[in-house]
Amino acid sequence: MNVRRSAAALAAVTALTGAAAAPAVAASPSPSASPTLPSGLYGSADPTYDGVWRQSLALLAQDTVGVKPAARAVDWLTGQQCSNGAWAPFRVDPALACDAKTMVDTNSTAAAVQALAALGGHDDATDRAVTWLKSAQNKDGGWGYTATGAGDTNSTSVVIGALTAVGEKPADVRKGGHSPYDALQQLALPCDGAGAGAFAFQPDREGKLVANADATAAGVLGALGKGMVVEPGERAEVGECETGPKGLAANGAAHLSKALAKDGHLMSSLPGATDQPDYGNTADAVVALAAQGGAERAAEPLAWLEKNSAAWAKQSGPAAYAQLILAAHATGTDPRDFGGTDLVKQLNATGPAPQPAASKSTDGDADSKADSDSDGSGVSVWWMVGVGLAAGAGIGFLISGRNKRQQP
Repeated sequence: MNVRRSAAALAAVTALTGAAAAPAVAASPSPSASPTLPSGLYGSADPTYDGVWRQSLALLAQDTVGVKPAARAVDWLTGQQCSNGAWAPFRVDPALACDAKTMVDTNSTAAAVQALAALGGHDDATDRAVTWLKSAQNKDGGWGYTATGAGDTNSTSVVIGALTAVGEKPADVRKGGHSPYDALQQLALPCDGAGAGAFAFQPDREGKLVANADATAAGVLGALGKGMVVEPGERAEVGECETGPKGLAANGAAHLSKALAKDGHLMSSLPGATDQPDYGNTADAVVALAAQGGAERAAEPLAWLEKNSAAWAKQSGPAAYAQLILAAHATGTDPRDFGGTDLVKQLNATGPAPQPAASKSTDGDADSKADSDSDGSGVSVWWMVGVGLAAGAGIGFLISGRNKRQQP
């Protein structure tokens, strides 16, 4: 799922009554008001709204390409977990116990589970997290951003990825007799009319489903029962109006293909802002298309990213680099030569130096060398779409906060 939003944009989602309106979003603190950054954290931007998300993506991307993260980077992530198993986006002082005022959320928790499960050796942390996630499941089978929030496609999908990562079968995780796939079915648009085959983030105030590209990319992976790291799927012909979870994925992929056909990339549409290319959502779409129909299906948007995403990733930081690495992996592309850019080197430079490839050290002493926080941090997934507004270039699903984007 996605990087998803620029660090200046995310805020906590509260429970919604009836409609899917997002609450007011708090602006990020000014640089002078930013908390002191711990040495184990990737990126130099204020982590208030995306610290756990970007750390999880960074560790997941490193593991995917065979890089062993610094021990203190992993320790930073595990140290952010609350005793009940959940994660908040960022806790300034992890030594203080979480309480009712600690804004834990499903997206940060599910992303951390996926990262720690991939790294291995963190069963206690992931078991407690999954127990909390199951307690936060809604009666329709899905999840909202908060434990009491209305369900949405992005949150439901990133939790499905977490369940899969620890060996659970999402179809068997039920509340009120409903599975996560039942929730996704309710958020999928019909196969005809405007937005055919897409997913909505949530129903709007009138209960109408409106196509959302970010949610659709997330929903495709969720319907396939996959997390953020995917291998290229088999080439698949998409039929008309498929049914069942795989059908939902096929329908969503068909919608994304149509949305990408004009320019080879998705656009960010925000109130009061000029439409611009959405690099993060395009990367999310690449992962979704490759997972559902093979690398060839994602070739055009992947080529666009290789040609155009370098400046965006440099500005946005570790989550953006991670998202591009995951897009490259999903298509069998070399992330160390992505349009002439070594994404792995760039990601590694935003945090503590990884462990040497030949290192046998288990105490982490060799890992606590140089920090390089020259880059800022993106917020991605696919997560928190209805939560944040993008500041500057859009960041996709693999997120972080998620704004509601209207796509054809």
